[in-house]
Amino acid sequence: MREFQYTAKSIQGETMTGSLKAESEAAVLRVLEEKKLFPVEIRDLAGPRGAQGKRGPGRIPSRDLGVMYSQLADLIGSGVPLLRALNSLVKSTVNPRLREVMKQVQAAVADGKSLTESLRMHPTVFSPLHTAMIQAGERASFLEQVLRSLSEFLERLDELRGKVFGAMIYPALLTVVGLAVMIGALIFFVPRFEPLLSGVHQTPPTKLLFALSHLVRGYWYLIIVALVVGGSFLWSTLNSPAGRRWVEVWRFKIPVAGAALRMVAITRFCRILGTMLANGVPMLQALSISKDSTGSPLLSERVAEAAESVRAGKRLTEPLGVGGMFPEQVLAMLAVAEESNQLEKVLLHIADTVERRTNRQVDQAVRLVEPVILCGVAAAIGFLALGLLLPIFTMASALNPK
Repeated sequence: MREFQYTAKSIQGETMTGSLKAESEAAVLRVLEEKKLFPVEIRDLAGPRGAQGKRGPGRIPSRDLGVMYSQLADLIGSGVPLLRALNSLVKSTVNPRLREVMKQVQAAVADGKSLTESLRMHPTVFSPLHTAMIQAGERASFLEQVLRSLSEFLERLDELRGKVFGAMIYPALLTVVGLAVMIGALIFFVPRFEPLLSGVHQTPPTKLLFALSHLVRGYWYLIIVALVVGGSFLWSTLNSPAGRRWVEVWRFKIPVAGAALRMVAITRFCRILGTMLANGVPMLQALSISKDSTGSPLLSERVAEAAESVRAGKRLTEPLGVGGMFPEQVLAMLAVAEESNQLEKVLLHIADTVERRTNRQVDQAVRLVEPVILCGVAAAIGFLALGLLLPIFTMASALNPK
């Protein structure tokens, strides 16, 4: 038996803390559910058993998880028993890490655990969003529909992520090539001109160019150390809660791209919350999970305030409208949906609509990024040419006076 410390909310909204002895986190969740408590945090005081010397399965692509959910839904929909369906998945899964996880899930189900409890034994693979939806499907006997919803949800997220990353490949390539050309010129090209221009009046661009060349060639090791130290400090700062929030605030202020990033976060929130509500997950639990799955600290704050508002018996749209995070059209649709008790359908409709608009905004942002980077590369090459050619023209004019 392991000891767990928990923080939970009662139906009246009171915060309660305590400790329980149980064999697993899933057992603690069952006990809290029997007491009608909503879990906020569960922590293993002794640390996870068997964690020492044992590595997790690593990151598994969402595409592979989506395919697995779709195959499991097909098998269950065809009347195949769950244990036999899991055995078929173990044999057909291509990803070796996911295959090993599914073997452990199958073994846990064979030992009498539910599918939800078996999946919760692998929190690095199956997020709380997945396990909460599957738990609702098991309880209400519509597991097949939940698995299909999860498969479609992961497929849409993967498409959106792939679109954003794919659109940024060309600008990133331009930046890398431009930096490589500039550094190569400072190391190999500029030093050849320095003896020729030593006796000529040098303009400020020429002096700066030669100084940069000396710096890169003479102190390259210090530059690398400074970049590593500065990068590590910047990475640790940006990974802190305050740093992530600061980055989020400034990221949303970028013209065109900032609006697209904000709409991507809203799309993810609406799709996650709508999918969970449509599959029977309670509102408070759905808000708690969607808060941690948006990928945006600012939006997470708004959702946390919305959860407190709903727990107090108020509407969802009031706290979401604070701070201008959500557009007025989305808030109006959510307000009408709450009044008509069609929130899950409207959330999914908003996600589809906003996703189409976001795709256009992403295209516009990428079309803006490319010329900006091209202008930056052109400016660097122009500075290089100006610093080298201007003294040559001055020297030619002095040798050939009219």
